[in-house]
Amino acid sequence: MAEPGALIRRVEVRVRGVVQGVGFRPAVWQAATALGLDGDVRNDGEGVLIRAAGAPAAVEALLARLRDAPPSLSDIVGIEVADTDAMLPRGFAILESDVGTARTAVAPDAATCADCAAEIADPAARRFRYPFATCTRCGPRFTIVEALPFDRARTTMAGFPLCADCAAEYAKPSDRRFHAEAVACPACGPRLAFDAQRGEAALQAAIALLRRGGILAVKGLGGYQLACDATDAEAVARLRGRKRRETKPFALMARDLDAVRRLCLASEQEAALLASAPAPIVLLRRRHDASLPEAVAPGLDTLGVMLPTTPLHRLLLEGFDVPLVMTSGNLSDAPPETDDAQARERLGTVADGFLSHDRPIAMRVDDSVARVLDGRPRLLRRARGYAPAPVTLRGFDAPPVVALGGQQKAALCLLRGAEAILSHHIGELDEATAAEDFERAIAHYAALFRHQPAHVAVDLHPGYRSAALGRALAERHGATLHAVQHHHAHIAACLAENGVLPGAPPVLGVALDGLGYGADGSLWGNELLLCDYRDARRVGTLRAAALPGGDAASREPWRNLFAQLELAFGWSGLLTHHDGLPIVARLAAKPVASLAAMIRQGVNAPPASSCGRLFDAVAAALGLGFDRVGHEGEAAARLEALARDTDDRVVYPIGMRHDGVPALDPAPMWAALLDDLARGVTPSAIASRFHRGLALAIVELGAAVAPEADVVALSGGCLQNPLLHRLLVDGFAAQGRQVLTQARVPANDGGLALGQAAIVAARLMG
Repeated sequence: MAEPGALIRRVEVRVRGVVQGVGFRPAVWQAATALGLDGDVRNDGEGVLIRAAGAPAAVEALLARLRDAPPSLSDIVGIEVADTDAMLPRGFAILESDVGTARTAVAPDAATCADCAAEIADPAARRFRYPFATCTRCGPRFTIVEALPFDRARTTMAGFPLCADCAAEYAKPSDRRFHAEAVACPACGPRLAFDAQRGEAALQAAIALLRRGGILAVKGLGGYQLACDATDAEAVARLRGRKRRETKPFALMARDLDAVRRLCLASEQEAALLASAPAPIVLLRRRHDASLPEAVAPGLDTLGVMLPTTPLHRLLLEGFDVPLVMTSGNLSDAPPETDDAQARERLGTVADGFLSHDRPIAMRVDDSVARVLDGRPRLLRRARGYAPAPVTLRGFDAPPVVALGGQQKAALCLLRGAEAILSHHIGELDEATAAEDFERAIAHYAALFRHQPAHVAVDLHPGYRSAALGRALAERHGATLHAVQHHHAHIAACLAENGVLPGAPPVLGVALDGLGYGADGSLWGNELLLCDYRDARRVGTLRAAALPGGDAASREPWRNLFAQLELAFGWSGLLTHHDGLPIVARLAAKPVASLAAMIRQGVNAPPASSCGRLFDAVAAALGLGFDRVGHEGEAAARLEALARDTDDRVVYPIGMRHDGVPALDPAPMWAALLDDLARGVTPSAIASRFHRGLALAIVELGAAVAPEADVVALSGGCLQNPLLHRLLVDGFAAQGRQVLTQARVPANDGGLALGQAAIVAARLMG
């Protein structure tokens, strides 16, 4: 409080970003009170509004604290300070929220903080062994919010009136539960249920089920999960069969870091990522002596591991020295279940028991997946703990744009001004329930952030479900529809995440993935683009090979192997020179004559310059997933795991053609690979030589077609391959170029919507 007659400075401070539901107002109150400032702080539709008056040095100290030491879960994207003549009452107050127009961000869910973890372990604490303990530093946010501003009445906690003790904590600015909207205790909050049992009895019944080798459905933050003892081979096999999940690896949850390190090699950076507030699934190198069934992660040398994310998970894992499988509560590629009745109906043939609770889930959100690569945590799936935190686009001032991404790893993006809100991972839109979930997410995000699109961005592919939804959305809102080329969007997402300005010079974009609809109407997937946000010109590619059987080629790698060898040598030429190879005999047992006819006649065998299908073909040549793969990227992941298990430095040659644009020709690589197979070279060495040859060829092609580009941007699902990623980064850096990669936004199709939104916005800005 300023002394009478002292020099007074009065300011109004607007703070934007993730600043609601993270303890921001009490932090401001504590700082302002300690500094003797008058004024108030409130949430509103745009973020947090602070009015402060006092000695100029004290005001400046408050501003410095906002910039340098905000609450740990906050993410400030802008602080605007304006001097004002307004007279403020004495003292400093926290005011009720003002609804206004929602232009603020919603905090992602956060894993249990140290204080809440200590409370649930303390027999003297009021929340001892309470599965829903939370405070302003942790707990559910996005998964319970129904409207902004973020207040209890607008969350799924509205149905749990506070008891006197919780109400006192909620109302006390100095308490870490001040306006913690999910605050609860055993007297007034959500309760566990397992059949007819409640509370602690329900928890113990669930633990007993797991100990008997059963499969447990657990209601987590953003949906149901399926759990079993990860060391029990029969339980893991039973879960895999019931869930209809052929080979896709299961995520694991371990009690603590010591338990993780008994399974995996974890660096300090990887350990910090595991223990961070988002608490994602982290891909770690598996220890050779880890005692786990092969069925947990078939054919891979990595495991996806996470630590307990909620008090419930902590209590569940407390009695287990071994990890639990903790996978999405769904069938195949459907979204995780959130509704209790539907979960019992749809998962009744999978789970042996259900550990549920009575707190509703407002938004279905799966677990995030990340790995540390080149010294940086990189998201492979952006969901719980990260979404919907905004991405700020430097130099943008866009009208309202909604972008709907692609068909796989679907996510949407709302862009307004410079703030892009990239949604959580929703899934594969080929699956009917995922497509329905995507429609619900579009409506939920639009209502939550009061976003009325003037422009709608979709993928260029006319058959994508997301594109059809975009056309309907544009018509409904009278918005302008924009179709954006797939690989251009990949590169634009990389530029946007790295803060590249709209008017920056063109970069060399290297987009490597499975498939995307090209600007010429063909299928692309290994593209070098000279591009900025507005325009993209294809300057290099991979020689197109047929996809015999169309979509079947993405599930059956042998088809891609045949197409590559047919293109390189012709079937008769292959038999002439390599008839004795076991892999050729294995191919000969397939209906290759029919496939050759399909390719000649152009029937259900579209040509594609796909990097992903080339990886599948090489994997098939080594017998990896030869007949069929159980999930996207399986063969390529197993190939990369092999390549890392050697120090071989030989490089396979890759040629060059000119098919309209310069194109890499794998034929010389195939000749060398088949010769190596005939000589008995190890599969690990062959896998390494392929990786090194492809990376070198891409780097050399980049030097030839875009020597003027000082910046290289890498994107696409194949960039999630750690070895290929490192080889490309090192190769382009050795040319003296700046190399941009993705970390906060997935390089796979989960980042497409951000790139689409940035392209449309840049074009509109002129």
